[in-house]
Parts: sequence; C-alpha cells; structure tokens
Amino acid sequence: MIDKMNLSNKASNLRKKLGEDGSSPVDIFKIVQRIDNLTLVFYSFGKNISGVCYKGKSSNVIAINSAMSVGRQRFSLAHELYHLYFDDLNKNSISMISIGNGDENEKKADQFASYFLVPPSSLDELVEEIRKKEIKEKLTVEDVIRIEQYYGVSHKAMLYRLLNDAYIQNEQSQDMEIGVIEIAAKLGYDTTLYRPSSENKNKIVFGHYIAASEKLLELERISQGKYEELLLDAFRDDMVYGIDVEEELPLD
Repeated sequence: MIDKMNLSNKASNLRKKLGEDGSSPVDIFKIVQRIDNLTLVFYSFGKNISGVCYKGKSSNVIAINSAMSVGRQRFSLAHELYHLYFDDLNKNSISMISIGNGDENEKKADQFASYFLVPPSSLDELVEEIRKKEIKEKLTVEDVIRIEQYYGVSHKAMLYRLLNDAYIQNEQSQDMEIGVIEIAAKLGYDTTLYRPSSENKNKIVFGHYIAASEKLLELERISQGKYEELLLDAFRDDMVYGIDVEEELPLD
C-alpha cells in the first residue's frame, strides 16, 4: 500500500533541500542543476519511455524523453528524482510513459512527482480560491488548465492528481481530455507546455558531464580535440562550433 503522507513529506523535504519553499511552483529544469554530480540528458526515446535514471558510484544520470510535451517532461524529471533519492530497490530504472500504472515502485514515483511539483496544501488553497471566485463546486476544463499552467505540469499529470485527490470524478476527467491546446490558447496561455521541446533542445546534455569535461581540459588531462569530441557526443555542437546569433545578442 502506498503511504501518500510519507511521499508528500519526502517531496516537501527534497524541495527544501534544493532551495525551494513548500508551496510555490518550481522550475524543475533549473533546480536539478543544483544537484552535485548529476548529468541531465534530453533525448527522444519514442512513444513508450518517459525517463531513465542511472545511479553510479561517483555520478548519476537522468535522461528525459524530449519527444514528450514540456509539461510531461517536467513531471518525468520529478518522477526520476524519486528513483535517484528514494528508490532503494533499483540502481537503474527505466520509466514508462503512462502515469499511475506500472508496479508499486513506479506508482510511488508518480505520486512523489505530483507532490513535488504540486504541493498538497498549495493545490487545496488554489482549488478553493477558484470555487469561491466562480461560486461553484465542480471544476471545469478551463479551471484545470489554469491550475496546470500555474504549476507547469502536463494536462494528463494534472488530471491524474485531481482525480487522485477526488477534486474531480473519472467521468469528468474523460470529458476533459479533448481540445486542451485550443482551449488554453483561447484562455490566453502560452501553449509551449503542451508541445515537445524545440528542435535545438530535443538532444542535449547539461550538468556534471559538461563540467567534468571542461575540468579535464583545464587540467590538461585531455586534448582540445578529445574535449570537443566529448562535447559532440553530448550533442553540444553549440559549444564546439559556437552560435553566431547568441554571440551577437546584447547582454542586459
């Protein structure tokens, strides 16, 4: 049986460990870069795999499927943080794309991810605020979109959480899965959350691997040629060949 309170506490404690408060929306792509010896990889894994976590002796790797929507990538990254910090059963894990399915360990990781990105007390306050403002009991698809935009999670991840916490019923959830991008656009939101990464970010590496390669070059442990080879293996053509457009941009 899944202990939701325990997972909620784990999520809250990790947020604080990474320098975040217990209730505000977080930019998970940025805060994971505070984790020592972690390499973050974005790569298109197709339609079935959402993410991978590898725990090594001196460094760790999390890989995220860049073919998923940005909102889903954020959820997947939070999911892999569970495997990195709290999964004592597996050294390495490969997570499937469906949310709320799989074995108990995968379900725990999904629940943790939801709590990490959408803290329970914060969600409850936001839902109550919407209900009072609109003078209604049931949430609409427009309300769900407002909530997911606030926390920066995918529509399915938001429906999973609202259904799990009994804010909506299963019948409502099924009716809310159609025309989401169009509705979000009409509400005035940027629809980036519902789309895959841009072309220049669908294959790229950040974090420890890049910093370690740079350090090896500084210490003259590797040649310039080997350094560039390592960067190209990490899809960092931008660091090898340079990006003229970025160099021309003024710093403000």
